[in-house]
Amino acid sequence: MKNISRRSFVNKFGIGLGAAAVITTLPSFLTAPENSKKPYTGKKLNIALCGLGNYAGMLADGILASEYCNLAGLVTGTPAKAEKWKKQYNIPDKNIYNYQNFDDIKNNKDIDLVYVVVPNGLHKEFVIRSAKAGKHVITEKPMAVSVKDCEEMIKACNDNNVQLAVGYRLHFEPFHLEIKRLGQQKVFGQVRFIDASLGYKTYDTTHPGVDFDKNAREEWRHSKKLSGGGPLMDLGVYCIQASRYVLGEEPIAVTAQFGTVNDKIRFAEVEESINWQLEFPSGAVSNCSTSCGFNIDRFYASADEGSFELSPALSYGPFKGKTSEKELVFPEINQQKTQLDEICKVLIENKKLPNHITGEEGLKDIKVINAIYKAAESGKKVLL
Repeated sequence: MKNISRRSFVNKFGIGLGAAAVITTLPSFLTAPENSKKPYTGKKLNIALCGLGNYAGMLADGILASEYCNLAGLVTGTPAKAEKWKKQYNIPDKNIYNYQNFDDIKNNKDIDLVYVVVPNGLHKEFVIRSAKAGKHVITEKPMAVSVKDCEEMIKACNDNNVQLAVGYRLHFEPFHLEIKRLGQQKVFGQVRFIDASLGYKTYDTTHPGVDFDKNAREEWRHSKKLSGGGPLMDLGVYCIQASRYVLGEEPIAVTAQFGTVNDKIRFAEVEESINWQLEFPSGAVSNCSTSCGFNIDRFYASADEGSFELSPALSYGPFKGKTSEKELVFPEINQQKTQLDEICKVLIENKKLPNHITGEEGLKDIKVINAIYKAAESGKKVLL
């Protein structure tokens, strides 16, 4: 394979003037080595996907592109999906489970890790069942629907000597690593104000869904029991995350307001829109919104000596960004592949997962989400 220099790497991705300063901020797993990287030929982790909705398809593509894991098993409540995925990904029958016989996975040495992609309200059940089966677990975010559920999930994994990760794919994405660096290193001085918003006009079959049963496949997000809430749970968590990791601080107070409900049938149990304001120890304020009633996808931070922003910002990308000085340009990555490889590398090496993607991190988000709901319901400021 031809050697790739840092200069050719920059040129390959079309990075223009001022890019040298930008490219040096990439993490080691995204920067190009001076010599070609040899293909990884060591141990890989075998993953079973639990729930086969649209996002599971994106995860499967990431696994197929990955270096450190294989798609080895399936867990689904839909026999037709099991058959389709079995043929598409060449999964043996012995590695295919439904939600009733799932616990038998404990006897399957061909499965190392379970990735839980069922509705939010079911994360706890399948994380705990996976832990008791002796399997490492990744669960999609939000981690669960209550603080108590998160704590029980963490305890189950600790008690069974397995590790628990939350699917924070943006923690490995270069634009987000850069805004985290800009904020936490105070490149433009102290960040004073953040605006972060993510919303989609409707949920339909094109929005990442989750397979659980035939009646809930697309409507589970409108069920309080299955979702835990509306877009705050599903989308707002990205706004909370970005605010927290750009500042490197935990919020100390929140105010919040529910938005107008335009579809009273669909949103009879959960909110359609919600706005909230987080206060941080430094004095910084984060103003956020999320909705199923309008489209928005942006992040903006104003600091003492400049600003930085992304738009699109919090979805699946491709992202675009700039600072008050220059455009931000990074290579587009396969977010699922990168996340999975970084998690699996750590597990293969028998090391502890970094704190920023563990269950403890997921618990922090749920504490904030609960406070936002409490503030919106009471109309009062809630201290954290």
